[in-house]
Order: sequence, then C-alpha cells, then structure tokens
Amino acid sequence: MKKNHYSCCCKFSTVCCLLLLPFLVSSKCVRLCEAEDQDPEREQISDQALKFKLVAIASILAASAVGVCLPFLAKNIRLLRPDKETFSVIKTFGAGVILASGFIHILPDAYESLTSPCLSENPWRRFPFTSFVAMMATILTLMIESFATGYHKRNELNKAQPVEADEEISHDFEQGGHVHGSAFVLDRTNSSDFIRNRVVSQVLELGIVVHSVIIGVSLGASAKTRTIKPLVAALSFHQFFEGMGLGGCIFQAKFKHGAIAIMVLFFSLTTPTGIAVGIGISKAYNENSPTAHIVQGLLNSASAGILIYMALVDLLANDFMSPKMLSNFRLQLATTFTLLLGVCCMSLLAKWGDH
Repeated sequence: MKKNHYSCCCKFSTVCCLLLLPFLVSSKCVRLCEAEDQDPEREQISDQALKFKLVAIASILAASAVGVCLPFLAKNIRLLRPDKETFSVIKTFGAGVILASGFIHILPDAYESLTSPCLSENPWRRFPFTSFVAMMATILTLMIESFATGYHKRNELNKAQPVEADEEISHDFEQGGHVHGSAFVLDRTNSSDFIRNRVVSQVLELGIVVHSVIIGVSLGASAKTRTIKPLVAALSFHQFFEGMGLGGCIFQAKFKHGAIAIMVLFFSLTTPTGIAVGIGISKAYNENSPTAHIVQGLLNSASAGILIYMALVDLLANDFMSPKMLSNFRLQLATTFTLLLGVCCMSLLAKWGDH
C-alpha cells in the first residue's frame, strides 16, 4: 500500500513538473531578457571598457582604411595591375573573405537573433525568417544589378554619337567597301564589364556597410570587457580583409576620384561611427530586447544574402569562368588556394571573436 502511495506521489510530482516546465522556462527567459535593464554593470560603464572601445575605434578605422586603399596604393606595382595574374589571386582571396563573412559571421548571428527566447514563439520560431530574408535579399540584389546594368546600357546606346550624312565611313568588313549616310559611333571597348563593375562595387559596399553598422553599435553598447577585448583584434582583421575585397572591386570600376574618396570614407567610417553611436546609447540600449533582436536579425539576414550572392556570382563565378582563368591551369590552382585561404582566415576569426 505504501509503495503504491509512493508511486502515485512520484507520478503526480512528475506530471506537475512537466506541466510547470514551460512556465518556468518562460519566466526564466523573461527574467533574462529584462535583466539587462537592471544590470548594474550597464549603469556604470567601467573606464577600462571605454578605453577598449576607443582603441577599437582607432584600430578598426586604420585597418578599414588600409584594407580598402591597398589596391589603389599598389596600382603602380607592375605585378598588381588588374591584367596580371597576381591581381586575380589577391582578388580571389578577398572574395573568399566576403563569402565567409556571409556564411560564418553574419548568417549565424542573424539566426541567433531571430530564434532568441526573448522573442515570441509565434511567428519568430515557427517560420525560418533568417533564410527567407537572406533569399529575398539575394533575389533583390540580382534584380537591382540587372535593372541598373540595363539602364546604363540603354543610356550608353542612346548617347551614341551621330555622324554627318555626307561623311564617308569605312568599315572593316571581310569584303571591304564603304557606306554613306547617318551612322552611330559606338564605343567598342568592354563597356558592359565597366558598367557591371560599378554596379557590383556599389551593391557590395551596401551589403558590407549594413553589417558594419550593426557590429559597431553592438560593440559600442556592450559593457563587458571580456566581450570587447577579443572583438577589437577580430574586427580589425575582419575589416582589413573585407576592405581588400571591396577595394579591388572599386578599383576595377574606375570611378572618378571624388566618388572613390566617398566610397572609401564611407566604408572606413561606418564601423567606428557605429561604435561611437553605441557608446552614446549604451545606457538606454538593451541588446536583449525583442526590438533589438528583430532589427539585428533582419538586417543581418539581408546583409548575409547580399554578400553571399555578390561573392559567388559577381566575384568568384565571373573570374573562375573567364577565358583567362580557363586557359591557365596554374592560375586556377593558385586562385583556388587563395579562395580557401581567405575562407579559412575568416573562419578562424569567427572562432577568435567567439561568434
């Protein structure tokens, strides 16, 4: 009888625990999400943490500027000109860095934000918003690139110079001869590649900048020294390598000096500015609030989709399927090695930065 009574009590206790478990977990998550507002460490940001943030601003600014300017600084070096094999090898390394940034750094952060226990289960944990937003960003990037390239191409054709009707124009046809009348003189250079490089560099910078703002604000708002210290070095290398990839695209696009200066400054200042903004709002900013998780998750998802598309389609596929690459087996091996090297470097930084 006692055994039966004991067994019934155990079963009753087990059932009660199972029924109460979701409420206990839910209340724990709520306390975790709300604890940030009552954290005394956030109310009094230590001088040491502020020093590390100032060091991060200087270090990341310098690394970003050097990385994005490197292709321009090396343009007078014969081996690093765009038509040389060495440039293709370095560009592939930068493309690997950008690809790994999307897959290893940004996409996991987005998934973590949008599946946080601080968010309600419906709809955030019942639908893969991270993958959906990344996919839509990829499609949108393709559409923007296609429409922008088509727009510039049509303008180029409309701006073709008319020739006087009385002027004789000789054409290098196989049978020779000449024609009279109205004609158009079109630039027969690689204008399509030129336009495409400009569109690619602008869209690529947009994807990088979105993520740079988020990581800058997050670092600046953090009050934990143990979180900031490894991020200073990791983000400095991250921005340097990413800047190399972006700088190579800007260099190939052959913008005017004013446009180049704006794009370089925009990339270099984005993360340091984000850190400064994070420092300014650190007392009011709650990185565990539902709003913060949703905004960070959606923006990171879109940024990951843009960078993955640009790296695979516009940088890697465009180079690896080019006649120059297909006709040179040694160059194929070299670029494959540097691609894997760039991916491995960014993967190690993800481990270093404790992502």
